[in-house]
Amino acid sequence: MERKLDSWYSPALNKQMDIVTYGNYGFALLLVPTAAADYLEYERFLMIDVLADQINAGKVKVFSINSINAESWLNTEMHPPHKGIRHNQFNAYVENEVVPYIKASTSPETPIITCGASLGALHSANLYFRRPDIIDGVIAMSGIYDLTTYTDGFFDDQVYYNSPMHYLKNLDDDVILPRLQNADHIHILAGQGDYENPDASRTLSALLDHKGIPNELDIWGHDMKHDWPTWREMLPYYVDTRF
Repeated sequence: MERKLDSWYSPALNKQMDIVTYGNYGFALLLVPTAAADYLEYERFLMIDVLADQINAGKVKVFSINSINAESWLNTEMHPPHKGIRHNQFNAYVENEVVPYIKASTSPETPIITCGASLGALHSANLYFRRPDIIDGVIAMSGIYDLTTYTDGFFDDQVYYNSPMHYLKNLDDDVILPRLQNADHIHILAGQGDYENPDASRTLSALLDHKGIPNELDIWGHDMKHDWPTWREMLPYYVDTRF
């Protein structure tokens, strides 16, 4: 498969940011790292290998970016309000830099689906729920969608507006909500094995149901742990069967 490394200095983040692309055609799958990892994490953990058939067949074109969690929610030495400010800069980076890059690398009409596992599931869902006008769906694996799980009890507006379990409850505008209510691709996946929290996925799905937002909740078996073998089973299956 074609593999392309690229990089640019991000105005939003004020730092150099890397991106890798796999493949040539298909819908765009934007991978968000799990925790404090980098843009090659999914490649290192063999996710690209298990997606190779779909990539080579032109079903999906994969883009993977860096995390900045070590500069925000996972930075224990950072003043709590600054974590949210930094994360909003990450949102701006994706919305104003990565999305246009993907469109330029595909086409203006190509759907973009965000995807992540663990903390990456929260961020990929958040990116979609905030901007369904520029992102077309999400595959969220093994996530917890209440951001206060990662804030040690701190809560402010920055946390609220990046915590789907908080802001979706009150979402009633006439722009974002109707788009979400017409969604085709909200896939919420979890296992039931070691270190998984399927109730977090159930709770998000129930909230979406309450808001009239169509979604697919898929809870896998007790043998599916919070680890890469689970996600390597989940993602190729969803790329193959839902797109």
